[in-house]
Amino acid sequence: MSDGTNTLGEYLRARRALISPGSAGLAEHGVRRVPGLRREEVAMLAGISADYYLRLEQGRDRNPSVQVLESLARVLRLDDAGTAYLLGLGTAKPRRARRRPRRETVPSGIGGLLGSLALPAFVEGRCFDVLAANPLATVLSPRLATGRNRLRDVFLDPAEQALYPDWELATAALVAGFRESVGTDTDDPRFIELVGELSLASDRFRRLWARHDVRRRAGAAVTLAHPQVGEITLNREKLAVSGTTGLLLVVYHAEPGTDDADKLALLASYQAEARVPDRTAAHPAH
Repeated sequence: MSDGTNTLGEYLRARRALISPGSAGLAEHGVRRVPGLRREEVAMLAGISADYYLRLEQGRDRNPSVQVLESLARVLRLDDAGTAYLLGLGTAKPRRARRRPRRETVPSGIGGLLGSLALPAFVEGRCFDVLAANPLATVLSPRLATGRNRLRDVFLDPAEQALYPDWELATAALVAGFRESVGTDTDDPRFIELVGELSLASDRFRRLWARHDVRRRAGAAVTLAHPQVGEITLNREKLAVSGTTGLLLVVYHAEPGTDDADKLALLASYQAEARVPDRTAAHPAH
């Protein structure tokens, strides 16, 4: 795991390695020692000096202008989320002394809403901790439970991995969303703990983290291979929780009138049956 002291330089190096000379409009001559664009090529395309770009990558200049960063974003073909992340790195404040973990609290109103929703739902923290979940969420996956962590489960728990037919796509999106969620707040103890643990335990996480992909935490369709109802495709919405920093309400729902809606209703019936008290046990026959 990087110590995060030159995150801007790390991001620039990782992103230029993913841009082919041909896609940037440059002729490709001979064998290249490194993948992607050379530093000199990035500098030329961005309209800055090669020496200045070198200082940016090496962390010797940490105050580039917005215009320079936007030019680099264009050369590196960053989308809106990647550009916002780059701008944040270029204007990041100096690192502070390691602080205490930030406590994330679910507002009482959201807790009540979870209990009343007839859909699988949970609250996700900035580091993808499950802060609260309703019973339907745990029917969708037993790992969608308070106290669990989505990153740790998807990367390290075989049962959770089996839920995703396209596990590689799911993990790539998860890591990119994690990087966007944390942003430049890399001295967060929870962030340091997770990245360190997963970098040691998962080759897949380590490779994805090195790519520096960034993606906004947004809703999307997700297909699960559920052990009880088979393959089911649901819409997964991610809604910001007002009055908090980075907390999202995640809700799953199916398109009405589809097989997926029937399967979700079936899972809801399993959950309802599990909550019905055993009257026989409560009132034994005399």
